[in-house]
Amino acid sequence: MNIVYRKTKEFDLESLKELYLSVGWKLGNNPHKLQISMKSSHNVFSAWDGNKLVGIINCLSDGIATVYFNNLLVNPEYQGKGIGSTLINMTLEEYKEYNKKILIAEKGKIAFYEALGFKTGYDVVPMSYM
Repeated sequence: MNIVYRKTKEFDLESLKELYLSVGWKLGNNPHKLQISMKSSHNVFSAWDGNKLVGIINCLSDGIATVYFNNLLVNPEYQGKGIGSTLINMTLEEYKEYNKKILIAEKGKIAFYEALGFKTGYDVVPMSYM
């Protein structure tokens, strides 16, 4: 396995669909929207095993001070191999001069992000409107 990392916003529909569905995200059933989302992102970093998209993270930003790390996904067959950590580290390097680096972690993934230097915002509460 030779993982290659890329900074690109160009993805074919099938690659996005396969990756998102591999982690159980229903948005994978609408790859056209995913393709638009990637193109509209500030930056997108991805991991590839040959022609297979195995990991992705997209970044939303004001371009100056704040960046949101959004949708870190790694195909379950490739988890535990450092791909997610590498993608996060790529984003941290890209946005090292920014004051705010924000992500919303699922409860089961908090330790993963803490190991990479993220801290829980004890004085703030993430909120969602569904």
